Amino acid sequence: MDRRQLLLAGSGLSALPLFGRKNQIDRSRLSTVTDESGKDPAENFAFAKKYGLRYLEVRQVPGAKKHYADLSEAELKAAAKEFADNGVKVSFFNSGQCKFALPGTEYIRQRPETPEQKAKRIARDQNEFAKRMDTLHKSIRASQILGCDKVRIFAFLRTPEPAKVVPRVYDILGPMVKVAEKEGIKLLLENEVACNVARCDELAAAMKAIPSKAFGINWDPLNGHHLKEEAFPHGYALLPKKKLWNVQVKGKSILKEFAADYLNWSGIYSALEKDGYQGQVGLECHIFGAELIQRSHQCMQEMIRIAENRQAT
Repeated sequence: MDRRQLLLAGSGLSALPLFGRKNQIDRSRLSTVTDESGKDPAENFAFAKKYGLRYLEVRQVPGAKKHYADLSEAELKAAAKEFADNGVKVSFFNSGQCKFALPGTEYIRQRPETPEQKAKRIARDQNEFAKRMDTLHKSIRASQILGCDKVRIFAFLRTPEPAKVVPRVYDILGPMVKVAEKEGIKLLLENEVACNVARCDELAAAMKAIPSKAFGINWDPLNGHHLKEEAFPHGYALLPKKKLWNVQVKGKSILKEFAADYLNWSGIYSALEKDGYQGQVGLECHIFGAELIQRSHQCMQEMIRIAENRQAT
């Protein structure tokens, strides 16, 4: 018995493996998206303080109806100071990059549209596509000022046959990844149910197609679940674990009252730890309505409960 084991034995604690202790998913590795956990930044920091969070994910500036990427440099520096003053770091920059229809494709729509609406949509999407590199640079600049090196990206709105479109998607994303790599930023592709990459097998294929050290995964298990994928354990097993850099939790996947969407997060936590996952687990509540912020509190309490119950066993 070594000195560490003797000390633990004397204290009545079990000698857990060092790796397991270092890699434990507890509240220090949890985060939440800012515009779903407060009506303004002050509420975000109060939320973080209440639950002992060290990280927050950013998207819209809460209460401002403006994305962090659209803030001026002075506004971003002021925001960065506010994060630092409150002892919170930005774990993930949720940009909406490439979450529109790829020009020349027709995506799966849930609602019909008039010819006039279609024409406006196509023009808007073409404009977004044309300025995609400028949008990327804005997100990179904002993320850097906020002290974050992970920026989200999508694979354009989902077509009826994504497999026929993704080679073109890869050709477009590849140069964007190269820009990010030069800037010391990682682009994380999210498996979004509305986009051409939504399931774990599609994420794995994308990582093979663009084998860059600056290209990784933001995994949201519920998105694949909505496409009838068994997100865990089957889908998770397909993911290249070294490319898994951020994980997001939808509220309906962690609250048992939403039985159709409920996932085994205790099992997911354990699998992430076993596979050496080093990133954060961020709440994106998405239970919309007047009770959104209240639901975010409820979800965070459940995320912490699951983590702490696992530590106690």
